[in-house]
Amino acid sequence: MTREHLAELLQRFPSLSIAVVGDFFLDKYLEIDPSLSERSLETGLEAYQVVKVRKSPGAAGTVASNLKALGVGAVHAMGFVGCDGEGFDLVRTLRNHGIETGSVIKSQGMLTPTYMKPMAAGREMERLDIQNRKPPSLKLQRKVIGALAKEAPRLSGVMVSDQCAHAFGLVTEWMRERLMDLARDFPALTVLVDSRSRIGEFRGMCVKPNASEAASALGHEVTAGNAVDAARALRERGATRAFVTLGAKGIAFCGEDGEGLVPAPAAPEEIDTVGAGDAAAAGMLCALCVGAGTREAAELANLCAGVTIRKRGVTGTASPREVTELAAASIP
Repeated sequence: MTREHLAELLQRFPSLSIAVVGDFFLDKYLEIDPSLSERSLETGLEAYQVVKVRKSPGAAGTVASNLKALGVGAVHAMGFVGCDGEGFDLVRTLRNHGIETGSVIKSQGMLTPTYMKPMAAGREMERLDIQNRKPPSLKLQRKVIGALAKEAPRLSGVMVSDQCAHAFGLVTEWMRERLMDLARDFPALTVLVDSRSRIGEFRGMCVKPNASEAASALGHEVTAGNAVDAARALRERGATRAFVTLGAKGIAFCGEDGEGLVPAPAAPEEIDTVGAGDAAAAGMLCALCVGAGTREAAELANLCAGVTIRKRGVTGTASPREVTELAAASIP
């Protein structure tokens, strides 16, 4: 892809309307000053002192934030939060990013999934996770799929973010079947799926696993050497296009317009990969929605991830300007 064609693709993003369906988390960064640590009189354990708190949308929220950062005209969040402080903060941070939250349902019986991330000297420490240990009600699922079906005729694309590998998230078996029905009923709609542990169970839509997720679906190890074969196998199982992300090795892809491996841009030694896959997904979906080919979508995804890994200690996003600057340094 030339830099000129990249610029043409980026210029079309403001015309897009995209829904993000799935598991919205709150990323809560707790910045610790080690010099202020105290010893608890009650327990004798170290009491870390938090001097700053930062909050940002995580998981599906990171994808939504990246879509807005890339200039997408309308981004609709479709999922649930609990009736708790974390839910209030998550909805507020989504709105602060310019994301539509009218289809984020407040559920009395659910927790707001939250990643609590203590930070010291710019590095993340052991994380505290808040996740649900029971599935969302069928009533809640019906509300979300109903909102999506109502909006579908006006959408350019849909991102499905199935992030809860070991807990209960929105994308249950029932929800997965309804999403596949929707993709079939709206064939012009580009649907991209990112799933931690169930990527092989989605049909009739694009899929974006990493090597580990692809290996779990296919039953064998996936490396840079066989990633194109893995992408082809996923497509043979029913995906319309398949992308296998390989970190520093790039992205393998397979679609009706070809297959191959796109190398990632060279990266500095000090990087932060948190959110890189979500940034890649956002760039990939935007590219597909404006008519880019499968290889071009992988190339743009690489650039978006390449931008975010350079942002340490935050859940980063990639803007058109940042993507263009990285492309200028990477594309001959």
